[in-house]
Amino acid sequence: MEKTENGKVKVVGVRFRTAGKIYYFDPGDFELSRGSHVIVETARGIEYGFVVGPPMEVEEKIIPQPLKAVLRISTEEDDRREQKNREREREAFWICRERIQKRGLEMKLIDAEYTFDNSKVLFYFTADGRVDFRELVKDLAGVFRTRIELRQVGVRDETKILGGYGSCGRPLCCHTWLSDFVPVSIKMAKEQNLSLNPGKISGVCGRLMCCLKNEAETYEELNKTLPHAGDEVEASDGMNGLVESVNILRQTARIIVEVDDEKELHEYSVSDLTILRRRKRGTSRPTMQKNTPPQKAAPAKESREPREGRENRDKKEPREGKGNREGKGGRENSREGRGNRENREPRENREPREPREGREAAEVREGREPRDMAETREPRDNGDNAARDRGKKDHGKNRRDRRPDRRQDRRHYRDDQPARADSEQREIPQE
Repeated sequence: MEKTENGKVKVVGVRFRTAGKIYYFDPGDFELSRGSHVIVETARGIEYGFVVGPPMEVEEKIIPQPLKAVLRISTEEDDRREQKNREREREAFWICRERIQKRGLEMKLIDAEYTFDNSKVLFYFTADGRVDFRELVKDLAGVFRTRIELRQVGVRDETKILGGYGSCGRPLCCHTWLSDFVPVSIKMAKEQNLSLNPGKISGVCGRLMCCLKNEAETYEELNKTLPHAGDEVEASDGMNGLVESVNILRQTARIIVEVDDEKELHEYSVSDLTILRRRKRGTSRPTMQKNTPPQKAAPAKESREPREGRENRDKKEPREGKGNREGKGGRENSREGRGNRENREPRENREPREPREGREAAEVREGREPRDMAETREPRDNGDNAARDRGKKDHGKNRRDRRPDRRQDRRHYRDDQPARADSEQREIPQE
């Protein structure tokens, strides 16, 4: 690699396929011109290519390192060998296709390619997902007796290899001159005011057409001065209205104006318009149709009557109690009503109950002589206790006999306690 006086490097561009990527090589002392066939060394081995242009000087930082040199200019023997390789590629394509069908692999074979020195055979295919082709490689290696390489490509690369004609009637750009695929977005179609129908803006490969990128920068620059549909503008003659449509290439806009209570379309140049207000996102675009009168609002439904409050519920007649039902006897007015509960004396005014005392204290208070404690320990002799004692074994340590004092004291206390006064007893309302 020799540098020139201005610090640049002399290189030559070489292609190996039609519309393929351009690779740079050191021309050396060879006199090369556009279309000359040369033999060069690449990462895949010795290759046969053609020059796309005469040698030129470029900056060193642009050139990928290391820069390899051109081996020689192709001879007649090299041309015959290249032609023979093309014939062998067609034969290898059909053999590989038969092997794929025999093994039932879900893959579509696109092309086959031989290197110039026959050291490798490359097969290009497309598939929806990953394909296990290890057994297929073994079969092909046994047939061709050389290295086999299978490469999976996308739909754009498939169209680039096979070629075809676009909707414009011309050969596909990617197959004729477009070397690299550029990113294309739907925004480019919107800026060029194209129909967003996928069938009209998609190419043969099913992706967005690559030619949308060609004029994207021009349309982007023209749209900077144009109003959008729905914007409120003012013309140089004093007419105000809403933008109905614009013509990007002519730099004109059509405005809806009102003249004598009628809507009309006037066309103005963009230089004669002043934007007053932009259209809000989400609002509909203006049209020439008459505005429909607003529909009358439906009458509001009558509100339901409020539910009865607690006061209204209290005014209702109380339901008859269980004892007031006809044909049924029983306790009458067993529960006190709300009014009787209000008339009861508060708990604070009631006489406090006497604390429970022992049996001796109760007997002394009543003026009786206390019984002997031994007598209280003996249970009462009645028929029920005798019958109960017959069917049980006397263990002497029964739980009921462990603490007879408290139980007997409580029982005698309940029996000997005087009854409450009539004023403390609940009164039963009578009809």
